Amino acid sequence: MKTLILSTAIVALTAGAALAQDVVRMGTEGAYPPYNFLNDKGEVDGFERELGDELCKRAELTCEWVTNEWDSIIPNLVSGNYDTIIAGMSITDERKQVIDFTENYTQPDPSAFVAMADASVDLSGAVIAAQAATIQASYVASELPGATLLEFATPEESIAAVRSGEADAVLADKAYLDPIVAEGGDLAFTGENVLIGGGVGMGVRQSDTELRDKFTAAIQSMKADGTLNALIAKWEIGEQF
Repeated sequence: MKTLILSTAIVALTAGAALAQDVVRMGTEGAYPPYNFLNDKGEVDGFERELGDELCKRAELTCEWVTNEWDSIIPNLVSGNYDTIIAGMSITDERKQVIDFTENYTQPDPSAFVAMADASVDLSGAVIAAQAATIQASYVASELPGATLLEFATPEESIAAVRSGEADAVLADKAYLDPIVAEGGDLAFTGENVLIGGGVGMGVRQSDTELRDKFTAAIQSMKADGTLNALIAKWEIGEQF
């Protein structure tokens, strides 16, 4: 498990329950731009950093950012290493058996396939890379029975597998893949986009209903006044509300 990294605390006030403590700890991966990443100062940055800071302000919570590797991000929420997940996590029925979610703060984002630009790939029988424990990995396993799934701990490793020839294509969020395709020149989109999951929300422990409701109310207020759409447009996340 990756060492937990604490970064800057924000805003004032406290809450109750998970809320009984002075600081609400916001768990993220810090490795999935534009949703979340670490900037040159080693601080959490990106769409979800801006969003999370604003949600904490509206909910009148003091919040602190914690980073954790993706493959253990749900177990470490459940065990209490932080109080919420805000990490580009899609709301799915499978995950809701273990944790609870706020209202979604993004629409379902298209997932896309990327392969080498000069390759001709038959996705139905291809070797497809995806980050482990993601909706994309589940999609390849369940919806593409003729394909072979290769799972990797990080999204960067899944991209590297295509470039090295270990995989024929990678499936990931289109918002994540767009700048990689635009910058590299060696990769290209292939096949059709797919919609998976019910949008992205904040994950909380099933017992923390008060915290869930506070963040849901803050998300709803940002939807109502247009500030959430402005952030979605700024970070080019996808379809607005």
